[in-house]
Amino acid sequence: MRRPIVSLAALLLAATATQALAAGKPSPARQAHDAAIVLDTHFDTPANFGLPGWSMLQRHSYEADGSQVDLPRMIEGGVDGGFFAVFTPQGPRGVEGFHAARDYALYRAVEIREMVAKHGDKFELATKADDAAAILGRGKRFVYVSMENSDPVSGDLSLMTTFYKLGVRVMGPVHTRNNDLADSATDKPEWGGLSPAGKAFVAEANRLGIVIDGSHASDESLDQMIALSKTPILLTHTGCKDVFNHPRNIDDNRLRALAAKGGVIQINAFSNYMVAVPVIPEREAAMKELIAKVGPPGRNMTDAQRKAFNEGRKAIDAKWPVPRANLDDFMAHMLHAIKVVGVDHVGVSGDFDGGGGITGLEDVTDYPAITERLIAAGYTPQDVAKIWGGNALRVLKAAEAAREAN
Repeated sequence: MRRPIVSLAALLLAATATQALAAGKPSPARQAHDAAIVLDTHFDTPANFGLPGWSMLQRHSYEADGSQVDLPRMIEGGVDGGFFAVFTPQGPRGVEGFHAARDYALYRAVEIREMVAKHGDKFELATKADDAAAILGRGKRFVYVSMENSDPVSGDLSLMTTFYKLGVRVMGPVHTRNNDLADSATDKPEWGGLSPAGKAFVAEANRLGIVIDGSHASDESLDQMIALSKTPILLTHTGCKDVFNHPRNIDDNRLRALAAKGGVIQINAFSNYMVAVPVIPEREAAMKELIAKVGPPGRNMTDAQRKAFNEGRKAIDAKWPVPRANLDDFMAHMLHAIKVVGVDHVGVSGDFDGGGGITGLEDVTDYPAITERLIAAGYTPQDVAKIWGGNALRVLKAAEAAREAN
């Protein structure tokens, strides 16, 4: 395990923060954090909404149930809202597979709306860029809806209208495996980028006012999205390939092309895309044995199964530890992206509740640490506001404008 590197600026900032705390007032960094609209563009938290006994209003912990986002922790971390994902695992292709994916996604979208309706005094559904500030003004946190893996609409693009009416405003065509819309960054090329249906998907997203998410897409798929889309592309959870060479990350040339069309990269806190992780056969075998014994992690687990899985995973991590990314690694990606394309084209996503989380960014309570690092690096509160929410909301506003122009 690597020791985190602490810069002189960070030490000075910590001393200033300590003095401010002793004086009974927030540090300058925390003031900048609280003044910004703080949003994350990719929460996989809806996976928890259907779990027996799990409530968004209760404080949970990663150690206890593996979760990273809930209302008490959002409050502590100064997080105002985010894009809650309708994530559908890529299953079999063909008519039956499409129908299963469609139904799965519809159910998940309804779960998000039900959570908001159940806790309407704390949360409110947002469908336009200006809704974020308006909802905050009403003393609530905002919930935008996104779709990760658009396989649920691949067999019938008219369903994009259905999901739009359910509140979906960001859609990524593909996940970790190719589908009928596009090639994935982590699969073998099949379409050479977007399929014919994938190109129609881009046009329909533009027509509806849906932001296109290029995360998980192959380089060629992303190239074509950028070229074809009339509105900026958002990478809701992606890193920089020139910092760590992984297929899920984006190289500097594509980063510049993304920004040239007004797009934004939301830096991803997913360890495997930030540091090299060796394959340890004994560890792999132990994980397979654990899953066979307890069951695969997911919504169908009982509380007892989830506890047994988490305890088993901790034991495996202790016996066969692997390198884990930390906040320094995250900031290396963020500061590199800012250097390449500027503060107008960079944002944040922890990929929380979907595999994200690194040392120093374990859950949403750690988000003020990013602001502290940005202020220490010389960025202004205005820069912080752009990075934390302003840039992503600008992209959403551009999609809205394109819809109104149709």
